[in-house]
Amino acid sequence: MFTQLKNIDTAFRHIKLFSYLLILANTFTICFGLYKWCQLSAEKDGKIYILYNGKVLQALASDKKTNLPVQLRDHIKTFHQYFFNLSPDDKAIKASVSKSLFLADLSAKKQYDNLLESGYYNNLISASISQEIEVDSTVLNIDVYPYSFTTYGTQRLVRSSSTAIRKLVTKGQVRDLKTQTDDNPHGFLIQGWEILENRDEPKSYGNETIPQ
Repeated sequence: MFTQLKNIDTAFRHIKLFSYLLILANTFTICFGLYKWCQLSAEKDGKIYILYNGKVLQALASDKKTNLPVQLRDHIKTFHQYFFNLSPDDKAIKASVSKSLFLADLSAKKQYDNLLESGYYNNLISASISQEIEVDSTVLNIDVYPYSFTTYGTQRLVRSSSTAIRKLVTKGQVRDLKTQTDDNPHGFLIQGWEILENRDEPKSYGNETIPQ
């Protein structure tokens, strides 16, 4: 009789152990399933499907920080192009500079006012000079916020009988507005912008006077 009771007790302990193992296995399976579901859900959210010519194409979405240096450089380049690409026309100059001022704070407006008061834009108009800029490079520091930058560019002041080349160096900081608009598609704002250098290159063509 005691042997039978002992066998029953052993069997009960085996069943108890098996039940614990089964519960543990089920818990692990459920947790793993939830983890994989979250992972697949995140991957799904990172995919964009585009309908092109009747075909569904898949594109990958990335957050703003992934392409931060690219977006910052494009914002800075766009600002400089609006500010320095000028035609010898008062309305065109105001329209272009106005676009640049959406991308920067009052430091850019201050630079514009200084050039305006010095007669710089009037000289461009009266001499029929077109001003063009090419951004050669932009050095960024994205380790510290707001992000600081130094931009190196080449300016060309073109007239039918002359072309002057200038080297331009500017610096400033960029902060994130967290909001994107039609006038500011990247949602950044340049602040503390300064023109460090704007000097003539040794080579120029023609004998025309270029506004300083």
